[in-house]
Amino acid sequence: MIPDDSRFESDPGELVEPPPTLPVDWRIATPDPSDPSDLAQLTELLRAHERHGRGWPGSSVDDVLVEVSEPGLRTRENVVVRDAGGEIHAWGSVHDRAGGRMLFVHVVERELPGPTADACSDLLFEWAVAQAREVGASRGLAVQQIDTGAFVGDERQARWLAGAGFEKVRTWWQMSRPVTPDEASLVPSPDAWEQDGATFRLVRRAGGGMPDEHDLRELHEVLEGAFVDHFNSREETFEEFLHRLREDPGHRWDHWWLAELTDADVPQPVGALIGTVSESATGPDGSYVSYLGVLAAARGRGVAKGLLRTIIADAAARGRDRVGLEVDADSPTGAAGLYTSMGWVTKYATESWHRDVPVPEI
Repeated sequence: MIPDDSRFESDPGELVEPPPTLPVDWRIATPDPSDPSDLAQLTELLRAHERHGRGWPGSSVDDVLVEVSEPGLRTRENVVVRDAGGEIHAWGSVHDRAGGRMLFVHVVERELPGPTADACSDLLFEWAVAQAREVGASRGLAVQQIDTGAFVGDERQARWLAGAGFEKVRTWWQMSRPVTPDEASLVPSPDAWEQDGATFRLVRRAGGGMPDEHDLRELHEVLEGAFVDHFNSREETFEEFLHRLREDPGHRWDHWWLAELTDADVPQPVGALIGTVSESATGPDGSYVSYLGVLAAARGRGVAKGLLRTIIADAAARGRDRVGLEVDADSPTGAAGLYTSMGWVTKYATESWHRDVPVPEI
């Protein structure tokens, strides 16, 4: 279930105090999602962080709103560091992602002098650790994991993470595949098609155009089962799952597919793909594979490949020019080999860094 109230402490002053190394009159605060200036500053901070880390920015104000808007604050909390004039120079965001796993966004302005940047970074980490204790205690946990990341090659971020007690635990390849118009015929219809005892179809629609709840629950169960043996997988309730996926600015119900085996009398759901829209301000939009999972018992039957062909054909039919995805560089399933064989190439790489925070008994 999604909590009615946040598990986080909303007042940063209850958790941390500005360190003495921070410039005089700089302060900690929470961002105001109703203030266009705050949204613009946070967006530029994030885009500058991306530009430095991989060479180009991708985030928009909609991505920032996911973190700081009222709906997002059911499972998130934010802190910023402001100067005497109110300008934002650093931003931290935490997300109660699933039981025992808290995501952490850590962004510090690139142009700050070294000692000031270090002070801002230290403050964000101290706040995140305190929030980890808050959410861990609310969930009744003994240990709360903080899960954050860095672009490969970002030496400043890696130095800060290591100095704050984080350990680099995984590398992820961010891959993309070009799509051409003729690939719209790659499958008979992205809405529904069948091959070799497997069907691939969109989740059904119920009254009012909303997706059928039974299909959504089947999709959730498939993904939970498919990822149970994957790195850092944590159980997520159906309500948490839907709430989080619907927050994505690229969310579309007509990008959710189920794969079923038809060997038995009743079709058996064995695979699922959730896609999103990757909007572009300068050219055609793209599609993105947010989730692709196949149950272990059905692997080797072409289910994953069929789902990937489906989203490629769908993207081509919509006039899009690419499909992106993320893959674990150390995945034991051989997923990277499948993606490479189907035309995906790595554009850049990111890292996961973790820290386990003990939660004091209350």
